[in-house]
Amino acid sequence: MPIFNLILAALRYRSVNIGLIVFALCVCSAAQSGVPTEVSDFYPSTMNAEPYLPADLASRELGCLALSASDSRYRSSQAVDYSASGWEEQISAEWDHLSAPEDNGRITIIDFRQADNRELTYRYLANANSQNELYEPWSSSKIFAYTGAIATLRQQGVGATSKIGNVSVADLITSINSYSPTGNAPDDSNAIATYFANIAGRDFLTRLFHDDWLKLSNPDVRFRGAYGPIAFVPSQPDWKDGQQSVIPSLYVNAGDDPGYQSYRCDDCDLTGNKPMTTLAQAEWLKRLAAHTRDAATQHPHLTAQDIQILFYGSTGRGGMMAGISRMLPNALAAVLEPNSTRSPKAILDQATQGQWRIFQKIGWGPSETRMAGENVVLAHVCLPHFQGGREFTIAAQAAQSGYGDEFVNYAGMKMQDLLTRSLGELLYPQ
Repeated sequence: MPIFNLILAALRYRSVNIGLIVFALCVCSAAQSGVPTEVSDFYPSTMNAEPYLPADLASRELGCLALSASDSRYRSSQAVDYSASGWEEQISAEWDHLSAPEDNGRITIIDFRQADNRELTYRYLANANSQNELYEPWSSSKIFAYTGAIATLRQQGVGATSKIGNVSVADLITSINSYSPTGNAPDDSNAIATYFANIAGRDFLTRLFHDDWLKLSNPDVRFRGAYGPIAFVPSQPDWKDGQQSVIPSLYVNAGDDPGYQSYRCDDCDLTGNKPMTTLAQAEWLKRLAAHTRDAATQHPHLTAQDIQILFYGSTGRGGMMAGISRMLPNALAAVLEPNSTRSPKAILDQATQGQWRIFQKIGWGPSETRMAGENVVLAHVCLPHFQGGREFTIAAQAAQSGYGDEFVNYAGMKMQDLLTRSLGELLYPQ
């Protein structure tokens, strides 16, 4: 049986630790001075593949309208008080509920339920108490640059419904997620994200993790970096939103920002200039997804339309819906229908009457600093009609020691196993 088939069997039965398989592949690869075909194929077929889309795209809701009922394991925002520092001690959390060992990666899932009065309630799950461990988020953090830029300009009267010269903000955020040109937006995801970060400023982006919004207890979480030296330059500088027009104040170069830090700054350690955690990333996206349903955790400046454009773009299939990668739907399908030969899209469509939603932003790369290939998944998932309606936010990170693009593929394969194993324990607890 080919190696990749063995891996798929491990994913479906969840009886084999893929970390061991990956390690064996790495040893085999090193010994033979080549990368197995199964590993090299994983990148184009799964990691970097266009996303599946649901059959029914009529709705552009930010989350599930009907959810399974809450129980005593879930707590509401009113019970927690997210406006006060130290809220992490008040939430319902099991930081070692998910069984994957830390060698397989880090993962945090925030599961949504709905009380009888339609109030959202939450439960936090992680593996190996890894929720506060710092890592490099790579491109998964680009939606934070968008959030900060739109929040900055909302205070001046314009937002994500704007056009900038000949390009719409909706197309820019779609290109960030899809890595493909959209409308007049280029396919340079790094340049566009740096443009947004240069509008927001790194001090503001960092404060959003702390006093200005999330109020995280971990002081080391921050956004001080960029995505390369070159920022997107629109054909015209002004943002036009209806009758409003604003020329934003921005840093032309990331290094012009007083809040910017170089990747290997004296205070940056090995995690670089925008270290984050699975809890920080998941909490940020969870609050955006709950924006219209949980006033207690709304972003202080964004509108529902700003978030809808982030999630759907202008067409209903853009924004984070266009986020590349099939790892997450593959994992869900393997949990819902083990050993099935049907496509993940068909499985998800049948389970949700075609109304499932996956809003995702991935990130990965080979780290010369840490000598590892790394993979990050940040996503919000809605599964209407399945188990009464399931909804959750997920942030996960996996790494494989070794420097080179092939080790990014190995990290992706570890991520595939981490997602499948953890989602199985979320949706079908023993």
